[in-house]
Amino acid sequence: MLTFARHTVLVVFLTLLTQLGGIAWLIALCFKRRLLVFVLSYILLSVSALFLAPQFGREPISCFSSGTYRMKSAFFCAANRQYVTPELKAVLSDVSSSMSAKFPDTTLLILDANFPFISGFPLLPHLSHSDGRKVDIAFFYQENNRFLPNVTKSPIGYFAFEKGPTDCQDRALTLRWDLAWLQRFWPEYHLEPKRMSTALKLLSNNARVGKVFLEPHLKSRFNLHGSKIRFQGCRAARHDDHIHIQL
Repeated sequence: MLTFARHTVLVVFLTLLTQLGGIAWLIALCFKRRLLVFVLSYILLSVSALFLAPQFGREPISCFSSGTYRMKSAFFCAANRQYVTPELKAVLSDVSSSMSAKFPDTTLLILDANFPFISGFPLLPHLSHSDGRKVDIAFFYQENNRFLPNVTKSPIGYFAFEKGPTDCQDRALTLRWDLAWLQRFWPEYHLEPKRMSTALKLLSNNARVGKVFLEPHLKSRFNLHGSKIRFQGCRAARHDDHIHIQL
């Protein structure tokens, strides 16, 4: 019974983390060399998803492209979190091309997107990344007034929060983490204002974009007035470490 419970927990965890990992572990349970079979099965399933997902209305964002946009971290690709609808992919292509035309050394770095299959399947810890129509974009940073291409404060682009006023109260149970203990480990980079402002304006002016989530203090800092750029609320995760957009 304990062994069954252990495998059940592992299958659930891998499924929630990667969508396909639980299936790979179930396959591995049929063999003696479980770890090897799991790795091979997971790779096969993930590679297959690259070709199958478009048949279900989702397309992968490149993990290795040297073009105008790509996934920030190999983790997101290894966890099958790089999928979006063709319409959202077109938005990323258009916005990143405009950014690159104005700032030639700039690549739009993509964070969590969506899983390859099944609308409504949760992509934790996000509350809304479940239909291929949402994606997170990394901030642009500088050091000593010099832009840092393809660089973020944290290795995965999340959890390096910008300081600013908020009306949200501290709660015992919340997704609005501040992770104060972690902030000391990030380098002393600052937001690059020209690229941040340009990217946010391009996103909010795109007719296909419905909402852009950003903390109010950053909207004020960059003098943004578009109605699409809005506060996500106090119960959701903070959005002063990344930009969230949705169709």
